Formats: sequence, structure tokens, C-alpha cells
Amino acid sequence: MAHSDSVSVRVFSLNCWGIHYLSKQCAQRYAMIGEMLCKEEHDIVLLQEVWSEKDYLFLKQKLACCHPHSHYFKSGVIGSGLAIFSKHRIHDTFLYRYSLNGYPYMAHHGDWFGGKAVGMAILSIGSLTANVYVTHLHAEYCRDKDSYLPHRVVQAWELQQFVRHTSAAADVVILGGDLNMHPQDLGNRLLKASTGLRDSYLESAKFDGCEDGITLIADNPFISKKTLIPFEKGIRIDYILFKGSSKADIYCDFMSTSKGSVPDHPFPYSDHETLTAKLRLEAHAPAETESDRTSKNQDSAAGKVAELVDIVTEARTEVKVGLHCAERMRYTATRTGVMGLALLVLELAIAAVPWLALGAEQPFPRTSFYMLAALCFAILLTTSLLYIFYTMELKSLQGAEDQMRLAVGSLQEKLRGFPLAQPHSTQRKPPEGLEPSAFDPEE
Repeated sequence: MAHSDSVSVRVFSLNCWGIHYLSKQCAQRYAMIGEMLCKEEHDIVLLQEVWSEKDYLFLKQKLACCHPHSHYFKSGVIGSGLAIFSKHRIHDTFLYRYSLNGYPYMAHHGDWFGGKAVGMAILSIGSLTANVYVTHLHAEYCRDKDSYLPHRVVQAWELQQFVRHTSAAADVVILGGDLNMHPQDLGNRLLKASTGLRDSYLESAKFDGCEDGITLIADNPFISKKTLIPFEKGIRIDYILFKGSSKADIYCDFMSTSKGSVPDHPFPYSDHETLTAKLRLEAHAPAETESDRTSKNQDSAAGKVAELVDIVTEARTEVKVGLHCAERMRYTATRTGVMGLALLVLELAIAAVPWLALGAEQPFPRTSFYMLAALCFAILLTTSLLYIFYTMELKSLQGAEDQMRLAVGSLQEKLRGFPLAQPHSTQRKPPEGLEPSAFDPEE
């Protein structure tokens, strides 16, 4: 294969932890981030948790010389927190907001108010068209009893769908962000197996950074070590993923992460570590057709499809668990609302006694009567809102489960087209690459 073009692209990703009045040294850290980005001059910068548009505008002004093109993705009550800065011109952008994103009454977690989403930008890098994605998934607050797991699995499912359906015409795909998933978590395996995205940490020819590539480290002064239990050293939840196409190969020559402290500064850039990946893009003319490659790798392709069937089935099972939980919560809200309505009807009946029996006195003090009525109305209003919310959650979970069922059927039909398919193991390492059309039964 003769390479006709080679381009080096440096991609940067960081969860900025930019929650004003809650995040420590927020203004100072944004100044540090802007200074560092000006100095490093990355080609593409992917930021998460830039919750204030003022902070985005500050960075936009700061980076105007080195990153003239930028976009801020707006979503939810306080924004998606997603931003992209680029040396290369941004031709088009699109935002997809996840259908599930936690619960509004869990205000101390705040994920629901952020409107978590995935933002896409289409760039021209040399002669190649690159689809660049930045995203932030729902946080994991308790690994042992993770009530948000079904939501995060659905987010991963929607993310892989969004990437597959929007990147068909792209020569190169790059995805960066805080996935809030460990490398072998279900959602992570689902994302990589169905899209063919490769992990820059695993693919890098050279690495410099924290041990095992962890991005949430115990040595970071902004981190509470209790949140990392039982992972003493830390966890890896931030990623830069990539894949090429029939028109371009992509390699990761070098990857690095920050290590908590920043030279000449009293604190780090964020509670997360920075990620930098040096990618090499090599454009070429297709040397063989897709059918040729498929015929040469029947067994490998069959193994990948079979493994993807297992992963999607596992994801579908997790979504069903979320469905049962949502149904139970909706039933509880309905029962509580009926009790509140019955109490209100009883109170109205008692209030009607003086009108039906002339001369009778009100059996309850007026103040107590009004307070009880207010309580009944509050119960009815709250349970009605919860009923609506859980109904919406059920619809989203049912929709995702239906999509997964169809995908499993298509994959199984595709698997039947491989007469020499070899036995597979659900414990093997997730596939390094799978074509975007993995769910197409006709291939």
C-alpha cells in the first residue's frame, strides 16, 4: 500500500470541573488551562464540564490565536458543558442529548440539570474529513449499588448509534470525553465493539503519564479518596478513542496524561487529569474491496459479531432491570398520589359538614384545615410530576430495549451467514475494530 498523505494531529481532552461556587479555584484553574493550551497548541481540544458560557468565552478569547475555530454545545438547564476548540476549520456541528440522564430530584448529583449529550463537529484535516465527537456520560456515584447503571448503558447505546449513523461519510473518527466508565465496563465494551473505535491508551506506541493510564488519581488534592474505594490508586474514566476508514489509516504514536501536580502552580488543572494523544493520519487509495477483506477474515469477523451479540444481550438485560425499577417507582408514585387524593376528598367531606348541617361548627381549627389541604395538594402535585417523569423514563428504556432486540436479531442473522464461525468467549478482550455497519444483516 502506497501512502500518499500523512498528517499528525494532537488531540487534547479534559474534564474542567467548572462548577462555579462549588468547584475549588475555578477562575484560577481556567486561567491555567488557557495558558497551557496556548503554550501546547494542540490541533483539537475537547473540554467537558465548562458549565458557564462565560468561561467558554474567556477561553475562546484566550485561544483565538492558536485555535481560531470553536463551538460551545448548549443543552439542559445549565448547559451540556461541552466545548471544542480547533486549529482546523469547523464546517458543521450537531448536538444529540441523551434521552436518560438521572433524576431531577437527585439535585445534589446534578447530572439531570446538565443535560448530558454528545456534540459532533465536522473538520477538514488536510485532504481528510474528520468527525470529532465530545461527550460526558452520567457519573457513577456508587459502584456497588449503581442506580444509574441502566441510564449510563442507554447513554452508551445512544452514543454508539449516533457515532455509527453520523460517521459513514467520515474518513477519520475521533471521540474524546469523560465516559464515567472503567475500561471493561459494559457500556465501554458496547461502544467500542459496535463502532470499532480504538482506545488511544491501548494503541499508543509510547505512553507517558499515570500508571495504567488512570485519569482520576488519589494524589489529586481535589479528589476525595472515599470516592475511589476500592481503587486505591485511582480509576480510568476519560478516553480519547479513534478509528480510520477505507480511505485513511490512523495510528496513535504517543499518548500522555498529567500527573496531578502542575509545575509552578499550587494545584492541578482539574480533579481529572488531562489527556493528550498524538495521532498519525495516513490517507491512501483503497487497495482491496470490502468483500475481499471479509472473505479473508471470515473467522475473525464471525467472532466479533458473536461477541457483539453477547454484549448487546448483556446491555439489554441491564436495561430490563432499569425497566422493572422504573415501573416500581411509577407504581409507588401512583399509590402515594391516590392516598393524597383520598385524604383531600375526606377533608372536603369534613369541610362540607357545616353546610349540610345548619348550625354545626367546623370540627377542625381553620389553620390546621388549610395546612392539611396544602399538604394534600403538594402530595398530588409531586406524585403527578413523578408519574410523568417515570412514564418518560419507561418510554426511553422501552425504546432502547426494542432497539437492542432488533440489533440482536440482525446480528444473529448476520452470524448465520458465517458457516465457519468459531466458538467465542464472552471474557475475551473487546475487538479492536468493527465496521460501522456491524448491525447490517445484509453484509
